Amino acid sequence: MKAIWNNEVVAESNDTLVIENNHYFPADSIKQEFFKESQSHTTCPWKGQASYYTLEVNGKTNPDAAWYYPSASALAKQIEGYVAFWKGVEVVD
Repeated sequence: MKAIWNNEVVAESNDTLVIENNHYFPADSIKQEFFKESQSHTTCPWKGQASYYTLEVNGKTNPDAAWYYPSASALAKQIEGYVAFWKGVEVVD
């Protein structure tokens, strides 16, 4: 699977996990140079508190376009640290 934004592959992995129709990429599969830690957080009732990354690619910024669970709940431990995308990031096979 590949995550693409602004004509750039920002993550690539053969080992994504699919939860609620979102592909979660292993942390070591993201291209760190495009990811900036965000101050945003949300809470999922069953996965726990999500943290966000802002994507910066080829001079463009996509705020909070990626999220992850640094400390997932017991029910979601399998995706702890994995990164998922939205806000126009295309995830393709």
